[in-house]
Amino acid sequence: MDSATSELPGRTPLVDSAETGLKIVIVGGFGVGKTTLVKSVSEIRPLNTEEVMTQAGVGVDDPAGLTTKTTTTVAFDFGRISLNDRMVLYLFGAPGQERFWFLWDRLFAGTLGAVVLVDTRRMSDSWYAIDRLEHHNTPFVVAVNRFDSDPASFSLDEIRQALSLPAHVPLVECDARVRSSGKHVLISLVNHLHELAMGREMTP
Repeated sequence: MDSATSELPGRTPLVDSAETGLKIVIVGGFGVGKTTLVKSVSEIRPLNTEEVMTQAGVGVDDPAGLTTKTTTTVAFDFGRISLNDRMVLYLFGAPGQERFWFLWDRLFAGTLGAVVLVDTRRMSDSWYAIDRLEHHNTPFVVAVNRFDSDPASFSLDEIRQALSLPAHVPLVECDARVRSSGKHVLISLVNHLHELAMGREMTP
């Protein structure tokens, strides 16, 4: 990706009319853009646990294709976004390295839905996230973070086939740096959750 980023949002107080808080987890492989997505959409200054990558991670974390990455999340990122006056999303970005996957099951507790962020340069890194969400029966959408440096521009149909995604799982494109793009991903998830809820109500 190039160096363009969204301006860091200021601190926005939670409105008094907010009555529904929804926990959303953002998962995906190492360096896919989860921290960037949380930062770009959060209306508060995000809490993050990024640390500088050191020699201790050599041979443990795989930075292949991530030549500009110098920090990594070691616990989780947290942000918040109000969809309207009554509904608020609480965002938790999970760490992508395999050595921190043990944290995922705890982060999934109480989660209404999830976003799987995908980097097509490292598509296989997404399989574990999808597998764990399916194991927990957690609804999710898949968002393809389009990187400028990706030489292979796979179509959404090709990505769906590569990830063996069922037809009912929403698949969208995004630019994790851009607030409006990230918000579109979250709205897609909320719409998906609403459709699932309506489907359950109509099932005899």
